Amino acid sequence: MDAAELRARQAPLKEQYRTDPAGAATPLGASATFADPGITATVGSWAGPVRAGLHPATGGDGSDACSGDMLLEAVLACAGVTLRSVATVMGVEIRSAALSATGSFDARGTLGLDREVPVGVGPVTIEAVLDTDADDAALHRLAVLTERYCVVGQSLRVPPALVVRRVAEGPA
Repeated sequence: MDAAELRARQAPLKEQYRTDPAGAATPLGASATFADPGITATVGSWAGPVRAGLHPATGGDGSDACSGDMLLEAVLACAGVTLRSVATVMGVEIRSAALSATGSFDARGTLGLDREVPVGVGPVTIEAVLDTDADDAALHRLAVLTERYCVVGQSLRVPPALVVRRVAEGPA
């Protein structure tokens, strides 16, 4: 897809959202169950169910997906699509790309060993090694705009709300 086609696809959407800002609110969702044994959650994904479990650093045996890795996969996917979209609009030709996301967590926090140790993955670094003729100024602008428009990356700025409730009881 070139810049003209991307703009053509997005133009009616932009006009619709200018006219009806509430229509731009786009619902997303994910679901999981405790269908599998052990301390796991089986998450439905686009590619099929993924069983997530404890990381070996917190008592797992490494046979289940790590939710921290899944977080990095999600932010990398979003950053990659966003970078490619921004590059298209900017007219930056990318012949090939190798992208990676890295981060770490301190297991003492999630294991409750030290309340001063933060719980979470961070800092997260996304690296894009591009085969391109773009100059350093264009690459800098590409990075800045990708960070600005990456939905998942920006979402990490605000922690999610967690609601735990029991199954509603039947009529009394």
